[in-house]
Amino acid sequence: MQKLTEVAKLFLKLGSIAFGGPAVQIALMHDETVKKRKWLNDQQFLDLIGATNLIPGPNGTEMAMHIGSLRAGSRGLIAAGICLAAPAILITLFLAWLYVRFGTLTQVKWLLYGIKPVVIAIILQALWKLGQKAIKDTLTAPAALIVFVLYFIGVNEIALLFTAGFAVMLIKNIWQLQKHTMCISLIPTGGIGILSQAVVNFNLPLLFFIFLKIGAVWYGSGYVLLAFLRSDFVERLGWLTDRQLLDAIAIGQVTPGPLFTTATFIGYILGGVKGALLATLGIFLPSFIFVAISNPLIPRIRSSPWASGLLDGINAAALSLMAAVTWQLGRSSITDPFTILIFVISFILLVRFKINSTWLITGGALIGLLNTVFR
Repeated sequence: MQKLTEVAKLFLKLGSIAFGGPAVQIALMHDETVKKRKWLNDQQFLDLIGATNLIPGPNGTEMAMHIGSLRAGSRGLIAAGICLAAPAILITLFLAWLYVRFGTLTQVKWLLYGIKPVVIAIILQALWKLGQKAIKDTLTAPAALIVFVLYFIGVNEIALLFTAGFAVMLIKNIWQLQKHTMCISLIPTGGIGILSQAVVNFNLPLLFFIFLKIGAVWYGSGYVLLAFLRSDFVERLGWLTDRQLLDAIAIGQVTPGPLFTTATFIGYILGGVKGALLATLGIFLPSFIFVAISNPLIPRIRSSPWASGLLDGINAAALSLMAAVTWQLGRSSITDPFTILIFVISFILLVRFKINSTWLITGGALIGLLNTVFR
């Protein structure tokens, strides 16, 4: 029971401060569970990152579930997932109520102005630490570099992830390949045939099943999620306007925790509290199932030469993609001398003085508020 309580408290805290998407969530989890609490080591943490990239759903939330499962079993898995998402869900419900009542979003940009440079520093520290374990030989290093370059050329993230994994696996085990041929087929992540008939009238069961479908097949960035939502809710059903959809995505970005809480916002403006709860349940439920199935398999994957090679390649590619996303986030977050100063000071405090990342994020929020008040 003590371990379950520890899991719940930790992920409730992280769910309240993890602004900036899965990269930030994973960096904070590494700081709390590997460096501070020693619940697992760097290699175990990397293997969990690889496992979360193999299944659909929000990587940050699934990482929390994996860690919760390792620490406190199946109840820890459920507690970690719920506690990480709960603060964002509650905040999103409140903002959705304001949106429906007043027809606009409250201005929260001041909050992110000071927080974003801090979270970039947190991610970079985690990348450096994890990179020393993930980039381990003459195969994973070039694989990571190639993935980084191809990402910016525009190659699909999921294709890069699996291609790097299979390439490292094959090369590491090439001596075992005699005359056998391996055929690899990737499951497409879009274009699912269910729910293909046009529906005009809003109803709660269909809302639930649409979000269940999205949660079961969604890979990649928030832009991929945006494409799924627009296809279903704007183009096919006509339940939302483009403006409402963009406002929903914005809410997911400015609240802490997983971007999937965009579903909570959409559910509320379409169907009130019932709609919000059903949409949230639908989009998160597949992740709980996927993690429960995959978590016991991770030690077996690491013990197999073939599967271990696959995991090494995926780990290197996942860290490379995380670095690429961090570069993009940094360009949009560190935009003036003041944010550069926040970033530099945060990085020094993290690396040199080991300041708790929670205090740094709180300080960033206060700086954003003061900047808004006195400018």
